[in-house]
Amino acid sequence: MYVERASRLPGAVVWSRTIENPAGPVHPVLPDGCMDLLWNEGRLLVAGPDTRAYVPGTAPTHWIGIRFFPGTAPTFLGVPAHELRDRRVDLADLWPAAGVRQLSARIDTAPDPVTALEEAALERAADTPPPDPLLRHLVAALDTGRPVAATADELGIGARQLHRRSLSAFGYGPKTLARVLRLQRALTLARAGVPFAQTAARSGYADQAHLARDVKELAGMPLGELLGRSG
Repeated sequence: MYVERASRLPGAVVWSRTIENPAGPVHPVLPDGCMDLLWNEGRLLVAGPDTRAYVPGTAPTHWIGIRFFPGTAPTFLGVPAHELRDRRVDLADLWPAAGVRQLSARIDTAPDPVTALEEAALERAADTPPPDPLLRHLVAALDTGRPVAATADELGIGARQLHRRSLSAFGYGPKTLARVLRLQRALTLARAGVPFAQTAARSGYADQAHLARDVKELAGMPLGELLGRSG
């Protein structure tokens, strides 16, 4: 069972997932431009930005997490996103181990671990600078299908600077970010029952074949199979 809600932390989502049948199929985690702070059975981890589907090796029974809006987690974590690209790392590898142990114990013993994790994130965020507002404008523009070059011009920055800032904020360049956001737009439509050809056109793909290739490369399986697993 998966549950999520908007977080009190701006631009974030709080979620929890309970695996009712650990022996069942393990669902892939798809690239979405986001990063997550995770708690799993006493362990705190960070999920970095993905450029391909991530398939967990096991399916522990209970996860909770905070999913950060694209580009906002590196400021919170104090680590450039590209250092965590396609990785899952212990939070203690990024923050002082003693503090992480205290935080883990606080969550472990809380009546509601979800709320405890969110409150700890709010406390941390209060002591860190806010993310660059340009990043949200960049995500919003690319998510509408705007070309990268046109977006850079609109934001008043050069292509090299945009690429450099994107690596730090998202873990990869703006073209990869645009591709990931396009995938998510397509999945939203396809899951709603929109025919694949219409999904491709409305999401910004050249045609249905282009959609099929991109999904296979990013998700590791054909779109029809992916939707079946999601169901």
